Amino acid sequence: MKKLLLSFLFIGITTGIFAQRRAEDFYKSNNLTFGGYGEIIYNQPEGLNGKLDVQRLVVLMGYKFSDKVGLLTEIEYEHVNEVYVEQFYLNYKLTDNFNVKGGLMLVPMGIVNEYHEPTFFNGVNRPSVDGNIVPTTWREIGVGVSGKSDEMSLGYQAYIFNGFKSYDGSKGYIGGSSGLRGGRQRGISSTINKPNLSAKVDYYGIQGLKLGLAGYFGRTQATDNVDMLDGADVGIAMVGLDARYNYNRFNARGQYIYTDISDAAAYNALTDMKLGSAMEGWYLEASYNLLPTDKEQELHAFTRYEMYDTHAKVEDPLGKNKAFDRDDLTFGLSYHVAKGAVVKADYQIKDDAAVNDVKNQFNLGIGVVF
Repeated sequence: MKKLLLSFLFIGITTGIFAQRRAEDFYKSNNLTFGGYGEIIYNQPEGLNGKLDVQRLVVLMGYKFSDKVGLLTEIEYEHVNEVYVEQFYLNYKLTDNFNVKGGLMLVPMGIVNEYHEPTFFNGVNRPSVDGNIVPTTWREIGVGVSGKSDEMSLGYQAYIFNGFKSYDGSKGYIGGSSGLRGGRQRGISSTINKPNLSAKVDYYGIQGLKLGLAGYFGRTQATDNVDMLDGADVGIAMVGLDARYNYNRFNARGQYIYTDISDAAAYNALTDMKLGSAMEGWYLEASYNLLPTDKEQELHAFTRYEMYDTHAKVEDPLGKNKAFDRDDLTFGLSYHVAKGAVVKADYQIKDDAAVNDVKNQFNLGIGVVF
């Protein structure tokens, strides 16, 4: 309750940066386009050594084969020594308002999973709800459609994806405090036996306001040698609501994500991964640009309060772990020194329902997108 009151106290001096572009915008004007983004962060928990990290450097290349067909690729270097393909898909524009896509794509859930470049969100670290419940950056191989209807002020996306990996005969990949995060296949020799459905609708008919409703439904994936075992896979039904609003120098955003997991008890009996039968998380964030609007630079003061629980529900005989019911209050500054370059500083007050000695944390970071 104390943190919730503090959140309302800071809500008058806070900010959100709302991205309105898609990755395919990079290749709309030229045949070959180069871009990218990156961030370096410093995290300092109270009483512990600090951590410095080149969190990620992403190199983007797009190619326009014709006025209708384009390719988008992103290669991600994480922590200097890990390399991933973040996106790799072909986009076929049948009309100005209807596209067909296929490849490795972002799952449309919440705000940050699609708009995760460091200049597009406040705070040195991405919101904990997005890291633990969504989980960002969530991308899988699939095929689907996207488009918009300006007459109805609606944007839409619908895809068939492969699902999270759950069990391979030797270990489980989802469960406990990390929820579904460990099951992201990310296009790395992905296994699939049960396709999953993902869809999102965005409404933008009110000036300054954007509302989103997303759903993800299906089952996790187990490898061939064990996919017939009871508990090798679980059912997932995830629903997300998000809202973004901006007026002059004030911005606000929020989201709520709820995930129902069926067959969790059988999965835990097989793997002992302590997976909850439901997860949920939400946050509210507000911000304010402290500099006049005629200035090229922007200085956003922000605060964000979030709660997230990977054991929102559990099935017997698993007992609920209160340490997985967590909340963060984050407040700080985002200084946009130029378009596409930001310096960030924030402080996080962390807690959980088990009343553990969770370390509060100071963060610094720089981020770029170009």
